[in-house]
Amino acid sequence: MKYILSIDQGTTSTRAILFNHEGKVIGIAQKELECLFPRSGWVEQDALSIWISVVDAISELTIKCNVTFDDIDSIGITNQRETSIIWDKATGMPIYNAIVWQSRQSADICDALVDKKDFIHQKTGLLINPYFSASKIRWILDKVPGAQQRAENGELMFGTVDSWLIYKLTNRKVHATDVSNASRTLLFNINTMKWDEELCKLFNIPMNMLPKVNPSSFDYGKASYYQGDVHIMGVAGDQQAALFGQTCFEQGECKNTYGTGCFMLMNIGKNITLSKNGLLTTVAWQIGDQVTYALEGSVFIGGAVVQWLRDGLQMIETSKDSEKVARSCESSHGVYVVPAFTGLGTPYWDDDARGAVFGLTRNTTKARFVRACLDSIAYQCKDVFTVMEQETGLDIKCLRVDGGATANSLLMQFQSDILFSKIMLPQCLETTALGVAYLAGLASGFYKNINEIKAVHSYQAEYNPSMSEEEVNKYYEGWKKAVNATLQFK
Repeated sequence: MKYILSIDQGTTSTRAILFNHEGKVIGIAQKELECLFPRSGWVEQDALSIWISVVDAISELTIKCNVTFDDIDSIGITNQRETSIIWDKATGMPIYNAIVWQSRQSADICDALVDKKDFIHQKTGLLINPYFSASKIRWILDKVPGAQQRAENGELMFGTVDSWLIYKLTNRKVHATDVSNASRTLLFNINTMKWDEELCKLFNIPMNMLPKVNPSSFDYGKASYYQGDVHIMGVAGDQQAALFGQTCFEQGECKNTYGTGCFMLMNIGKNITLSKNGLLTTVAWQIGDQVTYALEGSVFIGGAVVQWLRDGLQMIETSKDSEKVARSCESSHGVYVVPAFTGLGTPYWDDDARGAVFGLTRNTTKARFVRACLDSIAYQCKDVFTVMEQETGLDIKCLRVDGGATANSLLMQFQSDILFSKIMLPQCLETTALGVAYLAGLASGFYKNINEIKAVHSYQAEYNPSMSEEEVNKYYEGWKKAVNATLQFK
């Protein structure tokens, strides 16, 4: 029996996961990663530590599962997106720490280009923001003495985390990325599906330091760091990988990941839709010559509001307690919590907004407050969901979900109610790693086609809407009033 090895390289940890043909997890090994905070708003990581964590996780996994590389069909890599690394071509050593997607240290570079936002949006589907890779590259080239000249001389290489791992796994033979990761750099034209010369000139980034861009399901080369003849066959950024892992293969199908924040992605098919309401347009994946695009919306504070209840307010002892406490009341009784702790994401994109609470009375209890916090996650996701329906003209009948908060059945039922949509929870919750396992398996022949993947994919729970339209509209109108008041109070 053969397995697929997925490397899931995230911001706080690296995981190596072994999947069988049915998409079931055979084993997991996880290694924690440290984030560095040199200054306020800066977030960095040691790129070598990222690589070491991958090697350690794979070693532990193969030992625990008693497998060798002879038992592995292929490797898939999924990664924290936008995080940027520059390394020396001759030595293979980083010239500076990896700048993490969360970091704001390149904000001034983006501010200086704000007048180019429409030009950038038309080419990339993205906003001009330090979140993406281009300004991070520019910052490193400015920061490290002589780096710009070395880059122009072809002495330096850039990569997002997937490129860095491909490079190391292939013993420095392959410098490549996939279309989904390339589309998050602000340097990749999603219309032409190529690195864009005008964008590179705008950020003054030499094109010779950029990796080759390949399809997501593709033979990237032999993982010659290890013995055996195992090839890297699937690569995708984490959220696009989760969309694929949720089998959202058809236009209009979408998924929502409930993590610290929430990421909602919709498959929009072969044609590009540019948002007018703060959604990002991104490349979902490419298989063969066929490119699939996606719309993406971000909620900044999802599960983090439960962590706040637990750690900040100490209203609950564990995250799981939030459901038990909230179930002791039938609703929030008009209380609305707007958790804009770090601003508001899609569709508001207001970094200056701050959290607020509305509707408090003498009858407000801890249970009603906790319920309002859980409801806020669902309301924010509805904001994104509504914009996606409006901009695509599609009526979304089903939302596939993953992430930690999906364990809260009260939240999932309320989400179904206010979206008027079925919520489906997959059997395997490791959807990000599963997505690149599917992509790798398609390239290697482990799976014959997408229909075979659909046949093995299964679900463990389903939630269906049960509220009346009148009731939902009443609740949601209250939420919109609370958000509008929050945006005005600064």
